Amino acid sequence: MTKEVVTVDASSSVYDACLVYKEKKVGCFVVVQQEKCVGIVTERDLIEKTICMRKNPETVKISEIMSSNLKTVHPLDTIEKALEVIREFKIKKLPVIQNERMVGIITITDISEARPDISRRFMESWVKAEWRD
Repeated sequence: MTKEVVTVDASSSVYDACLVYKEKKVGCFVVVQQEKCVGIVTERDLIEKTICMRKNPETVKISEIMSSNLKTVHPLDTIEKALEVIREFKIKKLPVIQNERMVGIITITDISEARPDISRRFMESWVKAEWRD
């Protein structure tokens, strides 16, 4: 997992979050409110839920475009458990939570770098299951 997670406050504007995105060069933000993890925003969310909807990024709040039904894992969960959650919910980024506090995030890229044997089997099964002709 990546321990240094970029977070954005739920009350931040999409524009301000984009400035952080530009500076930090990340694929997602974990959204926090009073130090509690309340959602996630991906690059795709920034584009589809703001720009494509012709909303003003200076007035739209991150809380308006975030995914709030957050899926998480515990730091002691196995890589296989993380992959189960990723596959079941068709997500690519998974916050790691302990005692209601975020301690990291795990992504498909993290898994593929740490365990290429697992990620290869996972991707093969996911692709076959998801993209049948």
